[in-house]
Amino acid sequence: MSNEHEVRPIRRLLAFDTSTSSLAVAVMEDGKLLAERNIRAERNHSAYLVGAIGDALAAAGIAKAALDGVAVGVGPGSYTGARIAVTTAKTLAWALHLPVYGLSSLEALAWGGFAQGAGLDAANLGVPTSPAAASAGAAGTSGDHWVIPLVDARRGQAYTALFAAGAGRPSPERMEPDAVRLMADWTEQLGARLRELTPAERPAGVWFVGETGQHAPVAESLRPLLGEALHVIPYELEGITVGLAAVRRARTAGGDEVHALEPNYTQLAEAEAKRLRERR
Repeated sequence: MSNEHEVRPIRRLLAFDTSTSSLAVAVMEDGKLLAERNIRAERNHSAYLVGAIGDALAAAGIAKAALDGVAVGVGPGSYTGARIAVTTAKTLAWALHLPVYGLSSLEALAWGGFAQGAGLDAANLGVPTSPAAASAGAAGTSGDHWVIPLVDARRGQAYTALFAAGAGRPSPERMEPDAVRLMADWTEQLGARLRELTPAERPAGVWFVGETGQHAPVAESLRPLLGEALHVIPYELEGITVGLAAVRRARTAGGDEVHALEPNYTQLAEAEAKRLRERR
């Protein structure tokens, strides 16, 4: 049996992610959050995931049999965490004859981190929730914001990507693919890209969000260029943004083939890996 489906209306969706230190679960109905569970499991997700799913479904008043789909963050991030989540999602989808949707954990992280930092409603990033949020674009004229999600990958590396947000967008739009990158090189590349833009073309804000702790000093190297437009925001992944990313995924693409769905075990590009070896 294949669980690959064409795009179809999905009313009730279970979504979860365990690729970071946070275990995030959401139950969505008609695009809105019914219940979520967020646990800081320190990557010990196997001990808590099934229970958290059960708790979220119970809080939402939704039985497994009433679900229309299962969505899962496939990473990149913790290899073990991503594998646990994907295996659980495939098992549920197969047993319940449901479509399964793989989504980028970094997209969900960018979504939530930007919403939290900018004071926006995660359910619609294009609608300010306060006067401060409405003026978030005052630092530039483009109205765009760049969002760089970070999951620590150790040894000066991070799982990261680049998204555009703001300017009336209801959700982030991808600018660069998910990858594990050397933060020093990645920040240098972002700086070079920014310098190619005129002041009027530059984003209103540049946001490093997620597991920023080890990487904040490198991100701060952009401060002389960006000034107050640079934001470094610690953020732990939440069920609500995993759920919202899952809803968008389900509405715009068919389900994945259940047996083919795999975690995103992204690797360093060979050139970056060589530079890392040379630095040891």
